Amino acid sequence: MIASIKDNLEDIKSKGLYRNLPPIAKSHTKYTIFNGEEKLNCASNDYLGLSHNDQVKEAAAEALRMYGNSSGSSRIVAGNYDLYDKLEYETAKFKNYESCLTVNTGYTANLLIISTLADSRSIVFTDKLNHASIYDGIKLCGAKMVRYKHNDMNHLETLLKKYDKYPNKILITDTIFSMDGDKARLKEIRKLKYKYNFLFVIDEAHATGIFGEGRGIAHEEGVEKDIDINMGTFSKALGGFGAYICADKNIIKYLINKGRSFIFTTSLPPSVIGGNVKSVEIVSKEHEKYGGRLLDNCRIFTNLLATLNIDHEKSNSQIFPFFFKDNNSALEVQKKLLDSGVYALLARRPSVTTPRLRISLRADFTNEDIVKIVKCLKKII
Repeated sequence: MIASIKDNLEDIKSKGLYRNLPPIAKSHTKYTIFNGEEKLNCASNDYLGLSHNDQVKEAAAEALRMYGNSSGSSRIVAGNYDLYDKLEYETAKFKNYESCLTVNTGYTANLLIISTLADSRSIVFTDKLNHASIYDGIKLCGAKMVRYKHNDMNHLETLLKKYDKYPNKILITDTIFSMDGDKARLKEIRKLKYKYNFLFVIDEAHATGIFGEGRGIAHEEGVEKDIDINMGTFSKALGGFGAYICADKNIIKYLINKGRSFIFTTSLPPSVIGGNVKSVEIVSKEHEKYGGRLLDNCRIFTNLLATLNIDHEKSNSQIFPFFFKDNNSALEVQKKLLDSGVYALLARRPSVTTPRLRISLRADFTNEDIVKIVKCLKKII
């Protein structure tokens, strides 16, 4: 067994797929300390910089002082405090839904939703580029998985027609695709929902806090009332940890009563919940200062790329992928970027089929920072 593991690791290395944990000492605002050197951080999902916001940190510290370091139990036992109820009330109100459930991670949230609401008699339609947690949730529940080509509504409708007789149909999609940066076609999917009668689930992990006055793509496109379950995370633009699931009260009650990954998990630490409450408050009241600023940065970045004839694919968000023919080429460019003072994510299998550098913009980047990133890309791509 040990010898086999060693052989498999060597095979991973030979294909340029080997991963090490990055040598990051600490991250402060828009910079990270990588191998002892300060780098502009284009790899983080802390898009608004709220993880270092003084109000958020103080709210987390106050919750720590009041409630202690751990919830101590599952929420259905003794790990549910009034602070958790406050977060769910404020999040549901912010997202314009009747009810909300807070869970430990975005990964857990997708497992919870799919494995609780689907079974071997169900069929789940999933965009080919959806997050891995969605695929794992489908596999876990034993439902029939039907993948449609990325954002291809004609292919999706062909599949919906083919499987129209299934009584329990679910469609789930990211709203911002995390490795490509483009948006789902929610308005077109909404039309198909009423034609083919499926439960409509979205993952707003990379949209919440940024689009639609911070409420996400569903709000921006005016389709909130057509979405049955609106899931997202506190761990990206909101600068905290954990995830939320927004839906009507009966769906939330059902998840509480039947969801194994909720029932059998110790709830998030109170300090995390306290920080999340403050982040939701900040984003709901000061979107232009944070999400608005990030969207401005995206427009500046896009215009500069176009001016220099640098292809940014189909991105229309804060996520910009730059593709390479093989892993070694991508690794070489990542190293050159690091040498130039910019740290970017290198995505390879199993995360993506085509290797790429993923540049994530932040609200606290200055115009000078954006120009620096583009100039570095121009030199090496």
